[in-house]
This record gives sequence, structure tokens and C-alpha cells, in this order.
Amino acid sequence: MTVREKLENNESMILSKNACLSVNTRGREVFEEKCSLRTDFQRDRDRIIHSNSFRRLKHKTQVFLSPLGDHYRTRLTHTLEVAQIARTISNALALNSDLTEAIALGHDLGHTPFGHAGERALNEVCPGGFRHYEQSLRVVEKLEKGGRGLNLTYEVRDGIVCHTKGKEADTLEGRIVKLADRIAYINHDIDDAVRGGIMTEEDIPLTIRLSLGTTKSERIDTLVKNCVENSVDDICLSSDIKKPFDELHSLMFSLVYTNPSCKSEETKAIDIIIQLYEYFVKNSSKIPEAYSYIIENEGIERAVCDYIAGMSDRYLLSVYHSIFIPDSWVDMGMGDF
Repeated sequence: MTVREKLENNESMILSKNACLSVNTRGREVFEEKCSLRTDFQRDRDRIIHSNSFRRLKHKTQVFLSPLGDHYRTRLTHTLEVAQIARTISNALALNSDLTEAIALGHDLGHTPFGHAGERALNEVCPGGFRHYEQSLRVVEKLEKGGRGLNLTYEVRDGIVCHTKGKEADTLEGRIVKLADRIAYINHDIDDAVRGGIMTEEDIPLTIRLSLGTTKSERIDTLVKNCVENSVDDICLSSDIKKPFDELHSLMFSLVYTNPSCKSEETKAIDIIIQLYEYFVKNSSKIPEAYSYIIENEGIERAVCDYIAGMSDRYLLSVYHSIFIPDSWVDMGMGDF
């Protein structure tokens, strides 16, 4: 037996009947010989980690635009926190943690620069709209590796596109990522908002704190344990925990996500993205050659959307500066005016 076959055999003996076994994957769009060392889901996880789009997440906004401080989350650190929470739940339920991790690591690959402000900007100008979860799927299917994509298994791709709105993932592992994403971002956004002076822990109503916990760690612990205790044929929270968790989510919208103090720069970010979009649509020759196949097959608007969505915050600002901001004036020796 190969190492992979031994791993697959272990899965069949150890994992729950509800788990998605790697040997039962619905496969890849393009056939490939199997790896001798890794299961298909382990292989998918590795492909995502080694992708260009995964590395760019380190310079993409989570919530706060260009925060002063090293401890604020980026889209990459958010992704890692989601992956860890998801793996914990998956392991506790005897589900396939390799599949869970692969989905979690790939779920936000299509997120724009400047977080959800960037998503709203592209949704405003792109024909057919823009949704980051659909773009994440597009990244792994069409944009990575010069248009060849990562050729991931069906289960990973399904979990990526179903991690937020719309239909539920076909696998319990994918549904874990959907909940883990929410657990992660609500709690780390509270942490970042407290750090930024936007809110305090005491702003959270006492009834919520008594139900979920008074610190980030306590809340995550409560939510993860409750999920494990209440999930059998589906992934869920008990009603007495889901209710305060939903209330906490709503509270974050009023205190942070729509707060002018931490969203005051978003209008500028949206304007920058829209200006760049309009510029590149009119100047297709300025788009990198790597996007020419998209222009030919799907049109300039789609290519521009893909190009901008893939940018990191700092790269987008650099491109914007090179196009719209004049170079610094050079002292011509004319003295003071």
C-alpha cells in the first residue's frame, strides 16, 4: 500500500459515517493521477497554500483600512483563524479535517482589496455584479496558474462557494467552515475594534456576555463547544446560544461595520477602485498580458474585474498613484515664490 492508501484506509476506520472520505471524492474537472503520499484533500490544501492568491491575502484588508499597528487582522490572518476553528470542530465531530482545512484556507481567495468596501465597489460597476465567494471559486477554477486553475476536487470547490450566502455546502465539512468563518470574524473584529478604541467589551450587553463569555477566547470556546455538542446530521448551534450570537452579530453592524469612525475612509477606497475600473476598461492595453485570455473569451469588463479583485491594498494604491498622481515636482532652482 502507498502512504496515501494507508491514509485513506485510516479515514474509513476513524471518521464518522457523516464524514466525506477522500476516497469518495467526486473528483477533479481534469483527471490527474493520484499522489502517492497525500490524499486528494491534502493535495488541495497544499495547492491553495502555495498559490499566488493565498500569499496576496497578507496585504488585503479585513475590516480596518491601513491600521496603525501590527496586531490588526488582515485577510490572511482571518483565514488562518477560520481554518483553526474549523479544524477543531471537524476533529471533534470525527469529520474530515483535511477537507475542512482546504475549504477554510481557500474561502476568501477572491476577496477584494479594501475588504467589503472593495467588494461593494466592484459589485456596483461589474456587469452581473460581484460577490467575493463566487470570485473565490473563479480564482481556483480559472485564474490561478495562468488560467489553468488549481483543478481542485468538487468538495473543496463546493465548500468555497457556499461558505457564506446562498445554498448550503454539500458536505458537513463545508458547513463547518461557514460557521467557523462567522465565529472567527465576529470575535476578532471585536478584538480589533477594542484595540482601535471603537468599542469596549462593556458595550456588549450583559445578557450576551453571560451567554457567550466576557472575552474573545471565552466566546469562541462557548461557540465551538456548543456546535460540537449539538451537531449530528447537520452543523448547528443550540437556540439558547444561536440567539445571543445573532444579536452580537447585529450589534457589530451598529458599533463597527457601519460606524463612521472606522469606515470614514471607505468612500475614498470605493472611489479609487471605480476610477481604476473605468480607466482599464477604456485602456485595455494597460492590463497585464496574463489577462489577455480573459479579454478574448469573456470581455474587457470581466478581465478588469478579475485584475482589480486580485490586487492587494498596497499594489492597488501603487497602480492608482502611477496612473492618476503626478510625480513630485522637481526643484528647478527657481527659488521661493
